[in-house]
Amino acid sequence: QVQLVESGGGLVQAGGSLRLSCTASGIIFSINGMGWYRQAPGKQRELVALITSGGSTNYADSVKGRFTISRDGTKNTGYLQMNSLKPEDTGVYYCNADVRSRSYQSGYTYWGQGTQVTVSS
Repeated sequence: QVQLVESGGGLVQAGGSLRLSCTASGIIFSINGMGWYRQAPGKQRELVALITSGGSTNYADSVKGRFTISRDGTKNTGYLQMNSLKPEDTGVYYCNADVRSRSYQSGYTYWGQGTQVTVSS
C-alpha cells in the first residue's frame, strides 16, 4: 500500500505565496508521474499541474507563469509552488502519483486526502 500526504495549505492574501508538498510512503519501487488537482466549492476537480518522471511539466492555462511543479525523487515528494495567488485559486488541492510498488507491477494511481487553500481578496 502507498499513502500520499499533502501539507502546506492555508489562508493567504491575494498576491501571496504558498508551497504545497506531497510525500509518498509505503512500498514504492518507482514513481512515474505526479500531479496536482484542485476542487473549488460547487465545481468539479480540475487539473492544475503535472510532472513526469523525466521532469516534463504541464500546467493549466489559469496557473501558467504563477505556479511551479517540481519533485524530489530521493524523498518521494512532489511540490507545488504557488505565487501571485488569486481568490479564484481557492479550493482543496489534491496530489496524485502513479506508483509502481514492485518492478514487475504496473503503476497504480494514488490520491492524497487534500489540503485547503484559501486566498482572500
